[in-house]
Amino acid sequence: MEINYWAILVAGVVSMVIGSLWYGPLFGKRFMKEMGMDTWTPEKQAEMKKCMPKAFAGQFVASLVMFFVFSWYVALSGHPGWLGGLNNAFWVWIGFVVPLKLGDALWGGKMSLFWLGISNMFFTLLIGGAIIGAWR
Repeated sequence: MEINYWAILVAGVVSMVIGSLWYGPLFGKRFMKEMGMDTWTPEKQAEMKKCMPKAFAGQFVASLVMFFVFSWYVALSGHPGWLGGLNNAFWVWIGFVVPLKLGDALWGGKMSLFWLGISNMFFTLLIGGAIIGAWR
């Protein structure tokens, strides 16, 4: 079974770009409002900004781990190519991401954050899946 580490790295970088766009210019204001960040004091905002490099680094490592495991999943599935990567990504999204995020929302979260989270992960997994599937 062959794992392409370059594909994992590229998928990880792409996932960070997607997340930055998703929670930045596309839906950042809505996300901040739903998280209550729009009412933070300037001091609280400055404190949060100091933590952002560490959060981005941690998220990048988490993305690499996710796509490493996903690469194994694609390799074991026997569905090669970018279409196989898309297919696997869709089923991982619907079978794991959606139920986990729904559970979080049902047990005290907000449904608006559920929709933002699963839609971000939908595109992240599909594009990452296509990259990993195509680059096998």
